[in-house]
Amino acid sequence: MGVALQDNYRTPRTPMMRSISIPVPEPLLEAAGGSLGPLRAEFRRRLALWLLADGRLSAENAAAMAGVPVSGLLQGAETVPVQEPGRTVPLPPALPYQSDKDWPHAPVHRISKHGTYIVTSGTYQKALLFDTPEKLTLLERKLLSLAKQHGWQLEAWAVFANHYHFVAHATEQAGEIKLFIKELHGDAGRELNQIDGEPGRKVWHNYWDTRLTFEKSYLARLNYVHQNAVKHGLVRVANQYPWCSAAWFERTARPSMVKTIYRFKIDQLKVPDDF
Repeated sequence: MGVALQDNYRTPRTPMMRSISIPVPEPLLEAAGGSLGPLRAEFRRRLALWLLADGRLSAENAAAMAGVPVSGLLQGAETVPVQEPGRTVPLPPALPYQSDKDWPHAPVHRISKHGTYIVTSGTYQKALLFDTPEKLTLLERKLLSLAKQHGWQLEAWAVFANHYHFVAHATEQAGEIKLFIKELHGDAGRELNQIDGEPGRKVWHNYWDTRLTFEKSYLARLNYVHQNAVKHGLVRVANQYPWCSAAWFERTARPSMVKTIYRFKIDQLKVPDDF
């Protein structure tokens, strides 16, 4: 049974919490022997640590999210304020708050006459490039703000270390979706490379878009995107993952609509998601 996380849950950050830092792994694919399985487990452990340090989960609930005992969760985490350059990354002051994001309007849950699409994109060679809270927040905020600028109403989204998904409606003023994606990839890629000191590095590989024309297909894909962090094993309850739409959806949609969409089965859907 998963641990439900209230959208507004927050406890005071103790000095111990503020001082936790997380070791930077060796080059990720090399450290994992080329297997993505250990990478997902390590990312899940780091996410649980971030939520613990931010006061959003207790140690017991964070350990349950990571699938390890409390001692295993804290293994290798620094709990002293002094950082050794190159070895550890300090936690951000806080994970993003709801009010910090350029939230879309409340979801409408009906197909737009101007076009409704599901879009998936992945990083070059599926590299885990957006692998810190700051980088995930960068990508998510670019997605939210550029969607508004280009006239696209987001209905669901999920952002990860090496890919993202979203479902969006074209408004009457919407530009071409390829122009929206091009600007998103260009801006996010440049800022990421600036953070990493990798000018000119290829960040994105490709994207896939599918126009949704049937209501049941559309609603099932909304659920697929909302629940994607659970599918990838990062959290047990979708609204625990800070870089997706699940908590926003549960807060803004009618309870009856939330129940309806969450009932749609997603295990047989054909969505590019081999990440």
